[in-house]
Amino acid sequence: MRCKTRFVIGIDSFAPHRISSEIDLNFPLSPWPMVQIQAIRRLMNRRSIILTGVFSLLVLTFFAAPQGRNLLYFALAETYQGEKLSVQQAHWAASKGEIILIDIRRPDEWKTTGIAASALPLDMRRDDFTQQLGMLVDGNKNAAVALICARGVRSAGLANRLQEAGFTRIMDVPEGMFGSAAGPGWLQSGLPLKSAG
Repeated sequence: MRCKTRFVIGIDSFAPHRISSEIDLNFPLSPWPMVQIQAIRRLMNRRSIILTGVFSLLVLTFFAAPQGRNLLYFALAETYQGEKLSVQQAHWAASKGEIILIDIRRPDEWKTTGIAASALPLDMRRDDFTQQLGMLVDGNKNAAVALICARGVRSAGLANRLQEAGFTRIMDVPEGMFGSAAGPGWLQSGLPLKSAG
């Protein structure tokens, strides 16, 4: 494709000293602008706009969450309407023997951060979790049990399930080990830890 342009300079009746000339510009026009326009037209149909919007929302949800927290995960997480404890309250009560504090995270998480010093580790993924918890409380479903996880999401869900299983004094520590909207968490609060091994 070529572009032909003609510039004409004429004699101005008020300025007879100007001369007239014609300049022909005949040069090739790059095919790229047309290719780009065609590509944009293909992309701008309704389906691609919707898919782009959904994809952008997912990217923002997973990767641009404030303070590294996954917004979709928190949006879909269960809430616990029962008693809640701060990490300081949980540590104090467990240290005094008033509650049994259970760290329900995975063993690899225990190894990474350590376990809350006043907590007992019990992986919530175990098939026999409820039976193991029953053994820890000597079969007393009225025993005061507090649950802690990484950020309070898993502990809230498990607290609901344990209440359904007949445990009457289940408490949640919604700050978790790493902190959440409920507070800074066990680690940031500088509370004592013990080794997972």
